Amino acid sequence: MTSTGIRLHAPAPGWSIAADVVVVGSGVAGLTAALRCEAAGLTTVVVTKARLDDGSTRWAQGGIAAALGEGDTPEQHLDDTLVAGAGLCDEDAVRLLVTEGPDAVRRLIETGAHFDESTDGGLELTREGGHHRRRIAHAGGDATGAEISRALVEAVRARGLRTIENALVLDLLTDADGRTAGVTLHVMGEGQHDGVGAVHAPAVVLATGGMGQVYSATTNPAVSTGDGVALALRAGAEVSDLEFVQFHPTVLFLGPDAEGQQPLVSEAVRGEGAHLVDADGVRFMAGQHELAELAPRDIVAKGIMRRMRERDAEHMYLDARHFGAEMWKHRFPTILAACRAHGIDPVTEPVPVAPAAHYASGGVRTDSHGRTTVPGLYACGEVACTGVHGANRLASNSLLEGLVYAERIAADIALSENTRHAPVPQPLPQSDRPAHPLLPPEARFTIQRIMTRGAGVLRSEASLAQAADRLHQLHTDARDALDENGKTAEPGVDTWEATNLMCVARVLVAAARRREETRGCHWREDRPERDDTAWRRHIVVRLNPDRTLAAHTTDTTDFPPTLPQAQEQ
Repeated sequence: MTSTGIRLHAPAPGWSIAADVVVVGSGVAGLTAALRCEAAGLTTVVVTKARLDDGSTRWAQGGIAAALGEGDTPEQHLDDTLVAGAGLCDEDAVRLLVTEGPDAVRRLIETGAHFDESTDGGLELTREGGHHRRRIAHAGGDATGAEISRALVEAVRARGLRTIENALVLDLLTDADGRTAGVTLHVMGEGQHDGVGAVHAPAVVLATGGMGQVYSATTNPAVSTGDGVALALRAGAEVSDLEFVQFHPTVLFLGPDAEGQQPLVSEAVRGEGAHLVDADGVRFMAGQHELAELAPRDIVAKGIMRRMRERDAEHMYLDARHFGAEMWKHRFPTILAACRAHGIDPVTEPVPVAPAAHYASGGVRTDSHGRTTVPGLYACGEVACTGVHGANRLASNSLLEGLVYAERIAADIALSENTRHAPVPQPLPQSDRPAHPLLPPEARFTIQRIMTRGAGVLRSEASLAQAADRLHQLHTDARDALDENGKTAEPGVDTWEATNLMCVARVLVAAARRREETRGCHWREDRPERDDTAWRRHIVVRLNPDRTLAAHTTDTTDFPPTLPQAQEQ
């Protein structure tokens, strides 16, 4: 691994603290990793961009998938995951997920998470798209993520873990040997720490979530700006499969010009029997797939988009009027409230829905222990690409992946001689590294519109080429301004986020152009067929020191090792 030497333009750190491990992110992946590291006796610091309970986890409605029901088995869960992944899942990674998943969920329950129970006292399980069995555990009807977040945050506070909230991570610190030495970060607002500082640690766990804000409309919260992927790229890490952005089929349609975070209508609503219909009330998924409305998400999203084009419509409808008022109130109170807040009553009328950006199946490339191609840097949750999701994530596998791989990361860190009882490595001076030019805050909205128009649900070489050209111009303008006179946009949260969004947008478009086929949630109108001979493999991208992108395609579906053999545990 060769570092790019690139960093964000930012003030020098004005304060620092030391730890054995710094975890960046406070969703299910980050807090699980932090709790397990602390339990292993490691001094652990949690850094999070907003409050501990903000982020994508608390917005998860459907639940967490695991073979917990009578008659269900990890093998059946594996089969459903592999089918949804459209030939690109790493089977070994999936096998780890489904075999370790049930016990990981039980440990989550022991930590304090309360899931909905059936009348006999067992877990109440439901179905979602792509699952052939009821294996989705849920809480509060449709508030699973909020309950998991509550339990983990309470555990973190009860154990007295050191946390730094309202902190945007900036860049990875490395030592003279290229090993991880911590992170720089900017704390927003007053408190124990303020402004740019550093956490020095020989192990860094990225659990920063997704990058849905690269699109105009998304189910992701405003903090999901791809910060972890961008940091990893600047540090020299490889990312993979970023072209596979899952667009959730059923997002509440608030109008053609709606931007920002949009309300999700959980797949569990279809799991309980809701139907997708057009304006005439005609079900259009029946006959398109054996599971109809419960087909994998990429198939349902494509079905909705096709019907919208056929009918020249801006959205379709989800009809669950037959549930009745009591079921809506008991099973889906969060969705009911969101719909009614926007003037729609699902008890008496169909709900207008359309696909919107939801989940990044790709991310920072890791091995089965969460190790990236940068020694000492780990990644888990949505920011990571473990190989579990392939070309399309199976519904409710995301929380499980965060849980399982966070535990594996903590176990690896605890065994590492580079972390346990080792002095914190001295980071290299930041002033010796070239600063990345910053984009102005308004570039965020320009990037979002470019990506929505050119790299959304439907893509083609023409649309992707146009997106690439427009992104390149934005990138070049910022680079040339810095190269000519040393000026850049003023350092700050808005400019750092816009610059991170530009970084991940460029990689996503480059990978999408390179993959000349339709597979999973990557839908090329000009290449409508799946091509296993040429494209049943992964696209890996890294950032060059001159800020250009280097992309290559793996020879097989297997990822190469992330670390040289000599560095393996």
